Amino acid sequence: MSGPADGLRPAASRWWGGGSWAARAARELVGVLPQWLAARVVVAGALGLAHLVVDRTHPRSAGAVARVHQGLLGWDAGWYEAIARSGYRPLGHQALRFFPLFPLLGRALSVVPGVSAGTALVVLANCSALVATAMLVVLVRRETGDPALAVRSAWLLSLAPSAFVLVMGYAEATLLVFTVGAFLALRRAGGPWWWAAALCAAAAALTRPLGVLVAVAVAVEAARRWRAAGAGERAMSLVAVAAAPAGAGAFLVWSWGVFGDALLPLSVQTQSGHHGGLSDPLRTLVDDARGVLHHHVGTALHVPWVVVAAALVVVAWRRLPAAYGAFATAVVVVAASGTNLDSFERYALSAFPLAVAGATLTASRRVERCVLALAAAALAGYAVLAFCNISVP
Repeated sequence: MSGPADGLRPAASRWWGGGSWAARAARELVGVLPQWLAARVVVAGALGLAHLVVDRTHPRSAGAVARVHQGLLGWDAGWYEAIARSGYRPLGHQALRFFPLFPLLGRALSVVPGVSAGTALVVLANCSALVATAMLVVLVRRETGDPALAVRSAWLLSLAPSAFVLVMGYAEATLLVFTVGAFLALRRAGGPWWWAAALCAAAAALTRPLGVLVAVAVAVEAARRWRAAGAGERAMSLVAVAAAPAGAGAFLVWSWGVFGDALLPLSVQTQSGHHGGLSDPLRTLVDDARGVLHHHVGTALHVPWVVVAAALVVVAWRRLPAAYGAFATAVVVVAASGTNLDSFERYALSAFPLAVAGATLTASRRVERCVLALAAAALAGYAVLAFCNISVP
């Protein structure tokens, strides 16, 4: 790929191959099974290793023992399970930082006999990861006409160091379905499906707070097409731009009706023990880097990934259409602007254009193999640290 461009998309942007829609979808899902399975093998091995470490070393920390036995329902997945099982009211204000669509879908799936809320969430997350990966391949291939680049993008997304959360009962995989889906609708050859982009944007905002940033990409596409659009398309594009804020707003209105405070889902998230309030990212990076001197290795681990993400944002602006760079920038800036960088890697995973940007740098077969090997090792390492209660996913 060369140069920022809306001209990257080939004229023939249909899915490769013929057959029915269902047959094409099945081919796409089967095509990304290697990436999907490889990530799950790595995470399963990491969880097994974490169990071995805890069982052999008998750590004094009760948290480490509890965390490793929680497994795929540890950390925030436990909150999602509790919400899916009991709703928000019994859990108090702290549960409100977890937006509702993912636990609602898990609750719906748990009506199947023998399927618990926790099992439903893990199944939902893993199925979402498979679908999102296949959608990413379709999107990149449509944009660039380069099947190899699409496959590399899928590998990088699947083996990213924080991608173990796509195996756990976390909402990130479902969020990716909606964000990639929004881009598929926006960047459709022959003109965007604004109604589909609006639905995906609203669903993304109801899945995770970061989902509201899809509105940035929608706004960029709306502005790009504004002059050539007719009155009807302009009206639809404005609806699509407003869809993500409206989705998040619906949850805030519900919070106001139930708890008497519409801003609770945001104020809880900005508490110091979570993402924290707004701060100078450079100062936060320096403070976290100094954590090594005080044996706070977990915080220092975030620093190089912030640098990598910032570099990939630049690549995205240079090599991908503007909507991708704008969305990636918004996610990385929001993720890095809190006083607490815990979970930065997981937040950055939502900026899927970073994986595509990284894939454009690994066209060499030798470079690709080295990068994927390092990524898989990092994925295993970070998963072990999370399962052992050392690093916050």
